[in-house]
Amino acid sequence: MRRFLLALLAATLVLSAATPAMARHHAPAAPKADKASAVAAQPAKQGPDLRIGLAAGQGSVTISPAAGKGLARTDAGKSVSLAAGQSYDVRWQNGSFLVGREKLRGEILTIRPEAAEFSLNGRRYRGALELRHRGAGLTAVNIVPVDDYLLSVVPEEMPTDWPAEALKAQSVAARSFALKSRGRHAAEGYDLCTTTHCQLYKGIASEKTASTAAVRATRGEVLTYGGQPIEALFHTDSGGMTESSEDVWGSHVPYLRAVRDTPLGTMPWTKTVSTADLEQKLAAKGHNIGRLRAVELSPLAVGRAAKDRTASGRVKAMTVTGTKGSVTLSGAAWRSLLGLKSTLFSAKLTKDSVTFTGFGAGHGLGISQWGAERLAGTGKSYADILHHYYTGVTLQHNSY
Repeated sequence: MRRFLLALLAATLVLSAATPAMARHHAPAAPKADKASAVAAQPAKQGPDLRIGLAAGQGSVTISPAAGKGLARTDAGKSVSLAAGQSYDVRWQNGSFLVGREKLRGEILTIRPEAAEFSLNGRRYRGALELRHRGAGLTAVNIVPVDDYLLSVVPEEMPTDWPAEALKAQSVAARSFALKSRGRHAAEGYDLCTTTHCQLYKGIASEKTASTAAVRATRGEVLTYGGQPIEALFHTDSGGMTESSEDVWGSHVPYLRAVRDTPLGTMPWTKTVSTADLEQKLAAKGHNIGRLRAVELSPLAVGRAAKDRTASGRVKAMTVTGTKGSVTLSGAAWRSLLGLKSTLFSAKLTKDSVTFTGFGAGHGLGISQWGAERLAGTGKSYADILHHYYTGVTLQHNSY
């Protein structure tokens, strides 16, 4: 970690004096090596460690070192060797960890396999495992180098049969997001969770050849703004134009600006909701409008703003009126309430239903993944893709 921070500080000093602001740096090609030897020979080169929360509130867990022996040690200095391929039930009892039949006093138990692979409840992960007694049970945290973490994340977040340049762009975005988001779950004792709240992470079983190659090819590359990693958000499809942060979060982020994609109107969708269902959902949220009588929303045109639409055409606010009153909700609130794919939609009221017609999928911030796929298909490099979707950033290489 110290080596990473020093490298980042040095790079910041260089970048502050360099022009132009959007300088691009291409990482050297990854050395040829088979998967097993790469992991064994250079674990220290896979980047700074992340702490990934795998489970919480567990009464007991089953662990096993993979492809070699392991060592379980507590913060009190008590330890026990773990046999290769052997499974051990671990639980907490009266101030100690019970590892199989061994009793190890301490508050934190760390399992470090010789081969840097372990199994937790039947699922394999890279790195080491930390167990803590918190609240009603055990919290399991995977301590894993960032690039080993990405080997599982990238194929979970993007189809691996997509162009290599799109996968590389996803790798850099995911690495940048992970490094920016360290401590996001500090209150729970780790950096990142394994869900879409952070990034999807399921361990070694998710790894694929194409995505592993993309991670290795971009090793050490991070998107920065002002010398710091950016929160490199991504979504499924922009519908033709991405969004600016203040129109989603309410706060201005300089590198999350609305940009046009080609073509417009991608990933069209339609959803029809009965007026009765809409009325019930509103009432459940404290908005009792009675019988729905009108929907107020300007026509949709991708990339055109209106009083109730953002510059991309997404819904800022939509008003509905019923026999007992009116309510105005944000586009994001309507999307959540009704399960719409995006906020890039129009709405039409008929006698007993409202039909929503829209484009795209997701919040619209940062990379449009389908947009990246299309740009890669036209010959754009991963650097081109990243600079298209993130404004004023630098693609920076940090040596691990």
